[in-house]
Amino acid sequence: MIFYKKPFVIAEAGCNHMGRMDIAKDLIETAAHFCKADAIKFQKRCPKELLTPEQYNAPHPNPAYAYGETYGAHREFLEFDLDQHRQLKKWCEDAGIIYSTSVWDLTSAKEITSLQPQFIKIPSACNTHFQMLEWLCDNYEGEIQLSFGMTTREEEEQIVQLFERKNRAMDLILYNCTSGYPVPFKDICLLEITRMKEQYQNRVRAIGFSGHHLGIAVDIAAYTLGAEYIERHYTLDRTWKGTDHAASLEPDGIRKLVRNLNAVYESLTFKNQEILPIEQIQRDKLKYRKH
Repeated sequence: MIFYKKPFVIAEAGCNHMGRMDIAKDLIETAAHFCKADAIKFQKRCPKELLTPEQYNAPHPNPAYAYGETYGAHREFLEFDLDQHRQLKKWCEDAGIIYSTSVWDLTSAKEITSLQPQFIKIPSACNTHFQMLEWLCDNYEGEIQLSFGMTTREEEEQIVQLFERKNRAMDLILYNCTSGYPVPFKDICLLEITRMKEQYQNRVRAIGFSGHHLGIAVDIAAYTLGAEYIERHYTLDRTWKGTDHAASLEPDGIRKLVRNLNAVYESLTFKNQEILPIEQIQRDKLKYRKH
């Protein structure tokens, strides 16, 4: 009897392509062929819709990471348009990896829905954008994944109840997440996965874990606690310019994560007989027998 589902690993490229399609293509092909991830995820934002004029025209809070003179210009520089996302999806299909995107506003949700990806992600920052959630429930037929970072218990319940009212809760995957870059181990709070399972596992499709921490040990524990979906930020070079690179895994980190999760999955079984065939050889040779 199988008690654990095979882990599903998402390489979260986000905006780590630095606004360049050639880097995005390299991220896709590396995630697919070297890392063996199940999916790669980008981001789609409409900065003028998402930001207030004051936010748009303000300087980047960390000028060393800025790609424009204002925060709005910085965000615009990192955006791919719909045709570029269509190309990303085609490259993913060619590479044999699932394409997805996080949507941050209603315009982006509508645009990405037109591409009919297998799943769409709602980031923690936007999980109370109820107008967008309702539109997706009504107009997007695929799986909806949603992170619970920086979210109160009351807000969690409001979100799940919305999906239940729309008869879409069985298409919803909830992620345990702590919103920080990077997150120290003491703030990861893995046992929230247990709480989320107790509260929601019979109400939604599955529970996942979105980690912004360092290393890959924690993800194994998240999986054994019941997170079927594991999402990690992913870059080709952690020293590149941008706020997310330092909290991301490089390709070998994603590769090892996939390898280790699959090893744990294969190991999480009971013995199907008291003495396994591999043990019988040793039993015949080594087991104590009274003479």
